[in-house]
Amino acid sequence: MKSLMAIEKGRLAFQELPILSEPQGTDVNIRILAAGICGSDLHIWHGTNPFATYPRVLGHEIIGEITGIGPDAKNLSVGDRVIVNQLRSCGQCYACRIGRPNVCKSLNVVGVHLDGGFQESMQLPESSAILLPDNLAATDAVMIEPLSIAVQGCWRVGLTKDDTLLILGAGALGSSLLRVARNSGAKIIMADVAEEKLTLALQNGADHTINTKNQDLQVGLEMVTDGYGPTAAIDAACFHGSLQLLLKVIGNAGRIVTMGFSTDEDQLSPVQITGKEIDIRGSRLQSNKFPEVIEMVRNGKLSLDGMVSHVFPFSKAIEAMELAASGRSDVQKVVLDMTL
Repeated sequence: MKSLMAIEKGRLAFQELPILSEPQGTDVNIRILAAGICGSDLHIWHGTNPFATYPRVLGHEIIGEITGIGPDAKNLSVGDRVIVNQLRSCGQCYACRIGRPNVCKSLNVVGVHLDGGFQESMQLPESSAILLPDNLAATDAVMIEPLSIAVQGCWRVGLTKDDTLLILGAGALGSSLLRVARNSGAKIIMADVAEEKLTLALQNGADHTINTKNQDLQVGLEMVTDGYGPTAAIDAACFHGSLQLLLKVIGNAGRIVTMGFSTDEDQLSPVQITGKEIDIRGSRLQSNKFPEVIEMVRNGKLSLDGMVSHVFPFSKAIEAMELAASGRSDVQKVVLDMTL
């Protein structure tokens, strides 16, 4: 069967893989219906993801249809449509025991450490396949995974209705964060260098935007926060110096969450953290957030409309990857429709 693989840093190629064996135990087989292209897929391709190993079939935003079930699988049936939980955790370490398997000490991630969804079929544990509502198109349902990352980020920052939240970066991640955060009742400020993305952010519920290409971020924030600064900030851009910038602009007693995997070092001084008693937290992947996101979509609290900007057949996956990496302002989420 056909797959798209990162052979090594900078090199993508279609490769043939063996046909799946019959599932055993509680495993299930799925036919891939759709798979989203994430920034982390681009980082693996470009060699800037510090966790990836090569060669690797990419893709962790995966929608599939059950085509076979092992004799001990009890909760799914052939024909069910599912989204794939990309995490494989031990269940025993401290992080797993406190409900944070996303940072399991021996974590494996589909599409990073294990082969992912840019292939025609996959075999996985039944527990990693989460049933989808019938009314969601597969190419839209891909967005449940990025939204679960956003739910995780908003949970990690401890967002409440009393907060003023700064989202630094209005790309695909920032847009997902905005959709989730507006349910909290917090005031939301989006900052980016692309005016088109900021215009879209206003249309999608941001209260204020700041174009940092034209305006100093701290000055802009002081204008819209009565001089206090944001009480919460999420770094959805993660460029060199972004954490240092957020420490500068955050208000007293504020919280900062960083969501990037950049290995660039920021020069920080303890007084920046201690002086305003700032919490700095990481947010990685998601900890059992799929059911929460699916319920939010089901009850209308989250809309998937307009999140996917481009759809390609699997045969043009390399072209799709190139578009996703182009930086064009009209590109939000690029999805591979594996049925075409």
